[in-house]
Amino acid sequence: MTYVILAVYLAVMIGIGIYCRKRASSVSDFVLGGRNIGGWFTAFAYGTSYFSAVVFIGYAGQFGWSYGVSATWIGIGNAIIGSMLPWIIMGRRTRVMTKQLNASTMPEFFEKRYSSKALKIVSAIIVFVFLIPYTASVYNGLSRLFNMAFDLPYEACLIGMAVLTAAYVILGGYTATAINDFVQGIIMLIGIVAVVVCVVNGKGGFTEALNGLGQITDKGVPANSLNTLFGPDPINLIGVVILTSLGTWGLPQMVQKFYAIKDDSAIKRGTIISTIFALVVAGGSYFMGGFGRLYGTGANGETLIESVNGKLAFDSIVPQMLKDALPEFLIGVVVVLVLSASMSTLSSLVLTSSSTLTIDLIKPMMKKGMSDKKQVLIMRILIAVFLLISVIIALNPNAYITTLMSISWGALAGAFLAPFLYGLFSKKITKAAVWASFISGVGITVVHMFIFSLGFFPEATKAAAALPLNLASPINAGAIAMLFGLIIVPIVSAVTKNKNLEKDEKLLEDCKKELG
Repeated sequence: MTYVILAVYLAVMIGIGIYCRKRASSVSDFVLGGRNIGGWFTAFAYGTSYFSAVVFIGYAGQFGWSYGVSATWIGIGNAIIGSMLPWIIMGRRTRVMTKQLNASTMPEFFEKRYSSKALKIVSAIIVFVFLIPYTASVYNGLSRLFNMAFDLPYEACLIGMAVLTAAYVILGGYTATAINDFVQGIIMLIGIVAVVVCVVNGKGGFTEALNGLGQITDKGVPANSLNTLFGPDPINLIGVVILTSLGTWGLPQMVQKFYAIKDDSAIKRGTIISTIFALVVAGGSYFMGGFGRLYGTGANGETLIESVNGKLAFDSIVPQMLKDALPEFLIGVVVVLVLSASMSTLSSLVLTSSSTLTIDLIKPMMKKGMSDKKQVLIMRILIAVFLLISVIIALNPNAYITTLMSISWGALAGAFLAPFLYGLFSKKITKAAVWASFISGVGITVVHMFIFSLGFFPEATKAAAALPLNLASPINAGAIAMLFGLIIVPIVSAVTKNKNLEKDEKLLEDCKKELG
């Protein structure tokens, strides 16, 4: 049954790619769907790009284990801070300003908004480099689920997913991605509700499951804390909420959804739809993950989850839960659920990366220019290259999903969030302030990675982890990088001069007129 459901799903995905092939002949069509995507499709594209195996397998498992049912706050934060507010605050203005600037990518926005080709080149490199670990983290989670469902080798799952993703994105571009995202989003909504019901009922219902969580005690986890509203560690829980919610405001694969949306009415619809979608999918995933210890802890308090190098394999928690809680026929639905979530995210990531490299790095180096046909061809080739590199990284199954994603989001959103957001509203933001944000966002992430994530300084890691706010955590480092950018950009802008003030004033005035 599982194989039949999977085969039907994959056939539909590839069919959509083939159907949309003729609609992806120009750069605008391939990257932005001709800026003519409606509210429903954009909202689902936003939501399915946001949530993948990274959330369902990695984050829900690790943070559900650490925080219990209070991990549900992460999903609520994702819905309000990560979905509703960016649509309200950034949606219309991003669509209008990028149209005024004729910008198709985030690096192109930085070049034209701040009159600097160097900003475009550097931001394009940042996008390409730091989207790779995010893509690898998606493959990691997806392959673990397939390994559980079909008992297939981890490596075979990785390669299969890469080929399938490449097929429909290379064929159909953004339009195929948006249509597929809509289909995948429907599957995700239905699937997550079914999974939550089975997981809770598998432990005697909601009340019984909560009581069971309250009886679990572990190192650093007092009794009756995993079943409470704010859990055993609310301070570090806030760090996870910030990283996973505020990060969407500065991620190119998320923000570029607003470039492609059709009109103001589509934005209004998209705001409501994406918020509800996030509440169900993210809220449901983290709520489900909150019961992970009930499935991963034995009758005598022993841990049933496998270990890697002496550490708990967090990425195995949710697969273990699903294996125990779901009837066999539902395993196929869940496989398609996570495959849907992951392939939609992967398609968004590879499309963003390939378009950025082509438009912002390769095309400017061609003295004779590049035709639309040639640009689309190069994008398709780069999609395959990007996926290959991501697979090579993901072949290391010991790399935690949460670590890979935190490095990616910390660097990208830490570098881009502040100059993009402020640039939409203020004429006072200077080129120097943008450089400061780029340097601080990438710098904090990379320095933290070398000191803590790579294990070069074990004593420093141990000391930092003992603080109330765990400074050794890549999640908290990513949150700090984002917040630091929001502070440093206005400070640097206040002490440096904007040499393009007249141009910026005119741009903002034109946007204001169009916005009404």
